[in-house]
Parts: sequence; C-alpha cells; structure tokens
Amino acid sequence: MHTLTVSMLNDQVKHTLEATFLQVAVEGEVSRPTYHNSGHIYFTLKDADSSIKAVMFKGNASKLKFRLDEGMQVVLFGAISVYKPRGEYQLLASSIQASGAGNLALAFEQTKKRLESMGYFDPSRKKPKPTIVGKIVLITSGTSAALQDMLRVVSKRWPMATLTLIDVLVQGEKAPIEIAQAIAHANTLDADAIVIARGGGSIEDLWAFNDEHIARALFESKTFTVSAVGHEIDWTIGDFVADMRAPTPSAAMEMLLWDEWEMRQYLDALHSQMAQVMGQKIAHHQHTLHNLTQQLGEFRFDKRLLYLNGQLQTLQGQFEFYARNALKERVQSVVTLQERIEQRMAQKLAHATQELAQLRNHYAQNDPALRDKAGFAKLSQGSHVVALESLAIGDSVTLSTSKRALEATITAEKSL
Repeated sequence: MHTLTVSMLNDQVKHTLEATFLQVAVEGEVSRPTYHNSGHIYFTLKDADSSIKAVMFKGNASKLKFRLDEGMQVVLFGAISVYKPRGEYQLLASSIQASGAGNLALAFEQTKKRLESMGYFDPSRKKPKPTIVGKIVLITSGTSAALQDMLRVVSKRWPMATLTLIDVLVQGEKAPIEIAQAIAHANTLDADAIVIARGGGSIEDLWAFNDEHIARALFESKTFTVSAVGHEIDWTIGDFVADMRAPTPSAAMEMLLWDEWEMRQYLDALHSQMAQVMGQKIAHHQHTLHNLTQQLGEFRFDKRLLYLNGQLQTLQGQFEFYARNALKERVQSVVTLQERIEQRMAQKLAHATQELAQLRNHYAQNDPALRDKAGFAKLSQGSHVVALESLAIGDSVTLSTSKRALEATITAEKSL
C-alpha cells in the first residue's frame, strides 16, 4: 500500500469529487442562510439525516428571484467544491429553485409581503387623481404597441392633452433601473400624472415591474402615478404601489382623460354648483347683514340709554355733592355772620356803655342843680368857661350858679 500525505489525499479527493460531481441537483431544506456584504449567500442544505454547507457567489446570487429563508425547501443546481487546506467540501450553487411553488411566484409573494410591511401599499398615502389632467408623462417603450394604443385614445378623448414620452426598456435586467430613473425624472416635469405602461406578456416578460427599484420610485413620487402593465389579469408589485392601477395602457388614458361630453357635463355641473353656492353665500351674507343692522340699532339705543343713565347718575351725584357743600357753606356763613353780629353788638354795647358813662359824667358835671347842690360855681370869662388853672393874678372872672353870679378879680395865689 502506497503511503499518502494529507495534502496528497486531499488533492486526490478534490480531483475525484469535483470531476465526479461536476453537475448535481440536490433537494433539501435551507438552514442558517447568511447574506454577506460582499453579495455572497452562505447557508446549509439539510434533510432529516444529513447536512452539507453551500455557497452561492455574488454573480449567481444577484440573479436569484426570491430570498432564501430558514426552512425553505429548494432544489440546488451546482457542483461539489473541495477546500483542500481543511479537507472540507461544500455545494457550489449556480442556481436555486423553490420546491413546490414556482420561483417567480415565491419571489413575488416575498417581495409583496416585505413591501406591504414597510407601508408601500398603504391606501392612506396614495394621492388622489387630479380632477383635470392636462399634462401626462408616458414611461414606456417608444416602439411598443402600448404607446400607440394610448395615443389613439388621447386623440379621441382629449387631443389638447400634452404628452411627454420617456423611452425605456420594459423587460430584461436593465429595465428596472431605467424605469425607476425615468419616474424620478418625470417628477421634475411638472406633470399632472405619470403613466408606467407595457403591453401583455408572460410573467417573465413582466417581471421587471416587480422589482423593488420601481416600487421605491413609485412610493417616493410626488406626482400622481398610474401603473398600466399587461392585461387585466396581470398583477405586478407596481400595481400595488402606484396611486392608481389601470388594467391596460389604453384603459389608463380613458381613466385619466375626459372626453368632450364628460367635460361639458362637468362644466355644467360645476356652473350649477357655483351658482348654488354663490346664491347660498349671498343669502347668508344678506341675512347676516340684516341681523347686524338690527343689532347695531339696538346696540346704539342701548348704548345711548346707558350713556344717559350714566350722565344722570353723575349729575345726581354732583348735585348732591354741591347741595351738601352749599348747605354746609350756608350754615357756616350763618354761624360766621351770627358771630360777627354778636361781636359787633358787643363792641357797640361796650362803646355805648362807655359813651353813656361819659355822658353821665358830663351831665353830672354840667347839671346846674347838681352843681349847685354840691356847692360848685362856674368860672367864666365872657361867654367862655375857663379852668382855674388857666387863670393868672389880675384876671377878672365871673363866678356863677344857677341862681346868682358874682364878679371877682384874682389878687393872689394861695398854696394848698
């Protein structure tokens, strides 16, 4: 027996396995799937008794229509690959199919479920269709029958509509990116609506419209969007995300555009509605004006009455104030006058008393009877009464009473 080194053994095993199992199809259950940042997918394929590691590199993984989930039953197509340094082998997947349901159907359901959980289908975020659509951006193939169908409908219903075509691929690997970019560009054109259209075909032909790039562009669109892909029985992810779904491209134009008869009906109804609204508004304003006029009159009368009542109360208060002050002043004046009168009376009484005393004294001095009785005589020179102190030696005087008069001459002054 020939002795082999570990490396030699692993090398022979690698050569034998990879040559023998160059193409294999293995069915099993997916376990621990890992999506690496590099784009590779690592997982384990197992059944009830065994398991084997598997890898799907970025190039093939990017073509996979659905996502590998834990417990999913699949059929892996590929080859055996041996990693010589560790003596390990694994399945190298070139493609994978889901067991049971078709791959595309599974991918569709997975994408639909994921986007629905993210709110992409929420009716509350969908924009309402514009009442009048005059400018439309068509995103479709410039050579497609779908475009001709739409143009034919436009020419019949509303030839005045303005159409802008963005020519894109509508199937194939590059189609989703082109369509998503076209939607973003259409949002800069100030259109009333954006229509993404394609004619009928197989699920593979329409698959581009299930791509998440298109779904995201529709979700982020600020302009009203219409998905018109395939026939009425065909549904795409874009149908769920767009603001409106049309069963066919031509139906999209019929749903967006009014014909002449519909426009006339709309304008007539709008005219009637405006007339009714204006009539109601005028009647309402007239009623309001009438009420305000009445309220204004009542307000003016009430306000005037309140003003006059206020003035009356003010005047009454002033009258009472002035009356009290006037009475007080009158009383004070009377008191003051009485005091002044009493003072004057006292002064006059004192003066009269003094005059009376003086008169009594004067009378007493000049009454002849009293003077005679007291033994007094009047000294006079001629007709003038003189005082004793004014006489000098040698003066002649008359001494008189009421009964007799004597002539005398002052001869000497006698000391007392």
